[in-house]
Amino acid sequence: MRRKALVTVIALLGTSAPLPAADAKPVDYSREVQPIFTAHCYACHGPDEGKRKAKLRLDLRDAAIKKAVKPGDAAHSPLVVRVGSSDPDEMMPPPDSKKARLSASQIDVLRRWIDQGAKFDVHWAYVKPARPAQPPIKNKGWVRNPIDVFVATGQEAHGFAPAPEADRVTLARRLSFDLTGLPPTPEEVDAFVNDKSPESYEKLVDRLLASKHFGERMAMYWLDAVRYADTAGYHSDNHRDVWLYRDYVIDAFNANKRFDQFTVEQLAGDLLPNPTTEQRIASGYNRLLQTTEEGGAQPKEYTAKYAADRVRNASSVWMASTMGCCECHNHKFDPFTSKDFYSFEAFFADIQENAVGRQNQTPIMTPETESQVKKLDADLARMKTDLAKPRPELDAAQAKWEEKAKADKAKLPKPVADALAIDPAKRTPQQKQVLADHYRTVAPELEPLRKELAAAQGQRDALMKSVPTTLVATAVAPRVVRVLARGNWLDDSGEVVQPAVPGFLAALDTGGKPATRLDLARWVVSADNPLTARVFANRLWKLCFGQGIVKSLDDFGVQGSLPSHPLLLDWLAVEFVESGWDVKHLLKLLVTSSAYRQSSVATKEVREKDPANVWLARQGRFRLDAEMVRDGALEVSGLLSRKIGGPSVKPYQPAGYWSFLNFPTREWQADNGENVYRRGLYTYWCRTFLHPSLLAFDAPTREECTVERTRSSTPLQALVLLNDPIYVEAARVFAQRILKDGGKETAARLDWAYRRAASRGVKPEEVKVLTALYQKHLAEFQADKVGAEKAVAVGQWPVPKDVNTVELAAWTSVARVILNLHDTITRN
Repeated sequence: MRRKALVTVIALLGTSAPLPAADAKPVDYSREVQPIFTAHCYACHGPDEGKRKAKLRLDLRDAAIKKAVKPGDAAHSPLVVRVGSSDPDEMMPPPDSKKARLSASQIDVLRRWIDQGAKFDVHWAYVKPARPAQPPIKNKGWVRNPIDVFVATGQEAHGFAPAPEADRVTLARRLSFDLTGLPPTPEEVDAFVNDKSPESYEKLVDRLLASKHFGERMAMYWLDAVRYADTAGYHSDNHRDVWLYRDYVIDAFNANKRFDQFTVEQLAGDLLPNPTTEQRIASGYNRLLQTTEEGGAQPKEYTAKYAADRVRNASSVWMASTMGCCECHNHKFDPFTSKDFYSFEAFFADIQENAVGRQNQTPIMTPETESQVKKLDADLARMKTDLAKPRPELDAAQAKWEEKAKADKAKLPKPVADALAIDPAKRTPQQKQVLADHYRTVAPELEPLRKELAAAQGQRDALMKSVPTTLVATAVAPRVVRVLARGNWLDDSGEVVQPAVPGFLAALDTGGKPATRLDLARWVVSADNPLTARVFANRLWKLCFGQGIVKSLDDFGVQGSLPSHPLLLDWLAVEFVESGWDVKHLLKLLVTSSAYRQSSVATKEVREKDPANVWLARQGRFRLDAEMVRDGALEVSGLLSRKIGGPSVKPYQPAGYWSFLNFPTREWQADNGENVYRRGLYTYWCRTFLHPSLLAFDAPTREECTVERTRSSTPLQALVLLNDPIYVEAARVFAQRILKDGGKETAARLDWAYRRAASRGVKPEEVKVLTALYQKHLAEFQADKVGAEKAVAVGQWPVPKDVNTVELAAWTSVARVILNLHDTITRN
């Protein structure tokens, strides 16, 4: 068999492809070679030493050229020979690996790469971004800012031309959803369409960025990433108060807080010098993970779970890195080691928490409340001093009281009774003080002062009960952190590690002092970190275009997607940092580009040539996120509350949905009034039983970091829009407005409704279909007036007394259809 293998190798060498011409196109290691290694080789010859075979590494050049690669000589490189062999004993990958053989084109890539010198590159994401020069392009007239230059480069290289600019109605709608999460009103659309000034578009962008709803829109995305929820997650999934953290996020985005400051305050706000109340609330990020109250849970096990969760989340949120893979072993594809995982975990070992049981809430007082409490405390101190001060007139009264009290000592506190039993002349100073203090609690002469004191104490107690609480990070002496073999929390034999960042990235310089979470936070947004600015810029791009420049928003590692426009991503990252980590600045650049303003309509040829829209020859078109679908219906109907911030709310939810929540059993008590109509962002987020309307539209349970939601299209979603009480109520109130403000004719009313719901006029064919629907339901409700009354009775919003119930019910049916339209729930 070995002789046969030798013959095969000789044959392969003899038929080896000729060396490429000197001017052959250089092979791109990151885009052409590394993906082959990742898919076919790294499982046995990659970073994970525990799974490495034949002591061969193909992820490092020095190791590869020792055994498998001869730079400049593919014909005699064992790598090329083995991947091209047909001998089961020699071929790579081996038959028992269950990995596919390399194709002829892949083998050719390896041949050319080796013949060109076998250049290895550091993975693109781990190289510090530098501002690239803008490449030359043909379509210069299309460029509004540097973003367009990089987009045009890709379009031209792949034979595309940009799509025409979208019409102004579409642009108004797109911007409104992307920057506030809400549909524009007809008045806002008309104002933009009729504003012919050159700066009209920029004025619209500035207005939306300045809107108080901008922070809400950004918070929707951020809260998914940091796994914000109103319940603890594990076991009984009990309630906790963390809504102050949500308010912090909304306020931070609205105030355009520098993203580096935003980061530091969350990771280590409690460790900043003299932290403000806002910074302490921000540090609650460290407490958002799932916790347990299960009586039989092992504290040591859950301490390990919490620590690992924090590593997974922080590395995902800021670094788009899959460090969670290293909890049990070295990463199989990226240069993260198991020691890196536990060293990163050690940064969070100082956080005070209960491993098992209810977490301790921290009262957070506003400056006004704090001032009130200080005043009450001062008043109480004054009253107590006044009550205790010597009063000669009380001495005689106390003596008389003592004589009477001796007869009924059993009713007195023991120390008082014991002191009373002693002859007055023989009492110690302490016994005399005990009697004097007690008498002041019963002396009739002091009754007014005692009542004043009790009233002030009651006022303070009531004030403290009204003070909101939240979870914040509090630093204590850090616990010992070890490398856990295979993640086994019972194994204490592993190496003790100190806080440290991943070894292959720039090290922390703490001047010899132990590193802290504050050091980590500053490193995350330092110039030495190649990931954070790219990661956030990529996610902002996703919000504006539907997908990232790097499609795998959560993985910038070797197994993640390569950037479609690497120079553009680097330009954005550098621009973000050099602008002072200015989120609104970067967003404004994105939405004012010609690339953003393109129509989402494309020819069949363009769609077939680039179905995933990688080269951005059109804008993205996609269904709105769950909260926006709900908010849009409420806004169109006129029901939406525009209140910002505050505790989570409980809108309508099916009875019995929480019936399997135990320890304790609970029932969902729907709110009343304005709270029912708050934005979806504020809906109570129960991890095990997420609100079913949000769940149907792919909102995540937030058990783990989510930076990209699934975007499905299911019949259940149509049923939710047609039958969920909040949508039925919204349709009915929308119908009331149609009847009141839409004119007298059916066609006019439909046009009015479409302009509110879809920001456009109704089409003739739509008028025909919906008029028929209206007439059909009108006839049905005229024959069933009880049914009509039931149809308009859904929800808390009152039905006008002077309305024709039958007509309202029929128009409610029409409104339900309009709220279900693709136009209504789709961005673009």
